[in-house]
Amino acid sequence: MRYIIFPENRQFKYDYTGKFEALSSEWKHEQFNLEDYELIVMTEGILYLGYGDDRFTVKKGEYLILPPSDGYREGFKEAYCSFYWAHFSVGKTNLPLTVNIPRENFDDLDGKEYIAIPQHGKIPRPEKMVVQMKQLQDIVKNEYPSMSINAMITSIVGELYGQLSVREPFYKDLAGRKQIYMDIIDYIQTNINRNLRISEIADVFGYNPKYLSHLFAEIRGIPLKQYILNQKIDAANFMLSDNDKAVTEIASELGFSDVHNFARAYKKITGLTPSEYRNAYAKRMLFHV
Repeated sequence: MRYIIFPENRQFKYDYTGKFEALSSEWKHEQFNLEDYELIVMTEGILYLGYGDDRFTVKKGEYLILPPSDGYREGFKEAYCSFYWAHFSVGKTNLPLTVNIPRENFDDLDGKEYIAIPQHGKIPRPEKMVVQMKQLQDIVKNEYPSMSINAMITSIVGELYGQLSVREPFYKDLAGRKQIYMDIIDYIQTNINRNLRISEIADVFGYNPKYLSHLFAEIRGIPLKQYILNQKIDAANFMLSDNDKAVTEIASELGFSDVHNFARAYKKITGLTPSEYRNAYAKRMLFHV
């Protein structure tokens, strides 16, 4: 796997950002050179993008980082897609832009003040990344000072690095309990649009509800019920900032019985009403090619 190497404890410099939506399934990325870093966060469809000698297939919920080079990026296949993108620069360093060596051999690099991020992969919590990309657009549109904008793009890269660096807690029955835990996570993500109950999840996996809740809390550190609600709020943040759907429609799509229950739960977690959150990030920088 190829890794992108960034200096640690250094603020990056923002260049520009936006959200792209293809107008049809016949769209293909045009040919552009790349003189800085580009971070792409996919929200819909598939992006087929060539860069130098590499070809990347980037799907919904995945990211791609392209380092600066003398080459160019160009689509190699038509497809509908939608994604957030941001360009930034790092400044001169003695570090390589990319490395292909195994992760365990990173200490062989000269110096240790760096972070390494896989060039392409799945985002563990894509909704959170999208919200931050939207926040970046908002402060750019509102003409915040460069210090604030640079801090935001640095925070976004740091968020991705943090999500990818989190490891599952250690517990004894690794083969058995870890599989149950991961299956629960997958089930919740697949059914996030429904009114999920612990009793239902327990029935699906053939366990006692209390045992399943205890197992999940022991591994994750929070109750299963709270985790489900947190995931719904993350999904709501994405929907509130990424599209113009009515709050009632978002509540319905996330499995809440009515908009009042949704608004009450949302404010309890975030401290804001859904409308207040949406109004805070109302401006979107949208591009069609």
